[in-house]
Amino acid sequence: MEFVTALEDLQEESSCPICLEYLKDPVTINCGHNFCRSCLSISWKDLDDSFPCPVCRFCFPYGNFRRNPQLRNLTEIAKQLQIRRSKRKRQKENAVCEKHNQLRTLFCVKDLEILCIQCSFSTKHQKHYISSISKAASYHRKNLECSIEPLKTNIERIEKVIILQGSKAVELKKQVECRREEINSEFEEIKLFLQDEQETILKQMQDEEMDILTKLKENIVTFSNEISSLKHLLREIKGKCVQSDLEFLKHIKSINHRYQKLKYPELFSFRLTKYGLSLPRQYSGLYKIIKPFQADVILDVVTAHPQLIVSEDRKAVQYGRMKQKVGCSPRRFDLCPAVLGSQRFISGRHYWEVDVGKKPKWILGICQDHTVRNWQEQPSVLDGFWAIGRYMRSGYVVSGPKRAHVLPLVKPNRIGIFLDYDMGEISFYNMNDRSVLYTFSDSFTEPVWPYFYTGTDSEPLKICSVSDYER
Repeated sequence: MEFVTALEDLQEESSCPICLEYLKDPVTINCGHNFCRSCLSISWKDLDDSFPCPVCRFCFPYGNFRRNPQLRNLTEIAKQLQIRRSKRKRQKENAVCEKHNQLRTLFCVKDLEILCIQCSFSTKHQKHYISSISKAASYHRKNLECSIEPLKTNIERIEKVIILQGSKAVELKKQVECRREEINSEFEEIKLFLQDEQETILKQMQDEEMDILTKLKENIVTFSNEISSLKHLLREIKGKCVQSDLEFLKHIKSINHRYQKLKYPELFSFRLTKYGLSLPRQYSGLYKIIKPFQADVILDVVTAHPQLIVSEDRKAVQYGRMKQKVGCSPRRFDLCPAVLGSQRFISGRHYWEVDVGKKPKWILGICQDHTVRNWQEQPSVLDGFWAIGRYMRSGYVVSGPKRAHVLPLVKPNRIGIFLDYDMGEISFYNMNDRSVLYTFSDSFTEPVWPYFYTGTDSEPLKICSVSDYER
């Protein structure tokens, strides 16, 4: 008890009268009182001729103070004593079981809990291995000591990674600079192309304007000559009309003949050619989107209908009159003239193009492997199937989770297919005018394969090679 009282007195003497905390950088003024240097400086701020003590209010003509290193050391000792006392108090509190008010001298190895004897006999710990605190502490201390070196190794490894990560900033700067130069170069090429295209179009417009002006002037000259001829005939007719009957009728045949042969020149009309900017494909927005995702799709002959003829490079397929000798396969289309692509897609973005030419009937898209095996005719609505096709009577129709008709402005003979598996979207493009024909928004949960339906005509479907995309 005397120790506690003495410690409290020491803490009181080690406290600043202003902030009531332990003294920080303690200073002493002439009256003998001690303060934190920062607290005293704030207290005497803006004072010029009188500096009162914050405790006894004794005034000094000068704001002088002196540092007190001995008091600083005593303050540190008081702090340490307070910390140790608090630690011992917590240890003493933790050593007593709150439930049974007994000392906790045992340790449950399974639950990693400190127990008293009565707790160790409870049903919760009945089948657990119970150890003494000293034995458990020794075991776990060794385990933790064994983890010191791996932790040091990890720290060293992370420090190396930090250094390496710092070097990545330099690498990033170089890559950004390189990419910046590429972009600037690309935009310069576009500017030059646009400038040449502009000059070409303006020159064509100027030539067309001059040609139309020449024709307009020629037509005006023709009209002027015709007016002169008509005026001359008018004067002649007026003169003949006042002559005697005999003289008048003597020339009537010539006048009637000339009058009946009159031909009036037609008005010259014109229509300016519609000029527009036609960017090369490498500058189009669609090409920028699809270029990184071009998939080299080939056909899977194992799935092909027996009457389908697949090319040697597996890039083209057409319907034949005779059935071919093929092996049995549960994945083969037996009733429907169709074939799947050999690649399955389970994630990511993929793009491929198919040349449909002038085929009267075709269907392209994606499907799940088990969806379409025994079709005889294409269903209008079906889950696990997303496609667009040309039907001889119905025009262009999308089939799958829903059915819809499509009316393209330009008849497509080349179809682009863009699959974003993760976003659940598949889009079909008319590559003749680079317009979007249709986009499905769905959720893909199973693998999907490219799907090709040929119809029963002999025209082939051709998968475009990667090298053909830029044409």
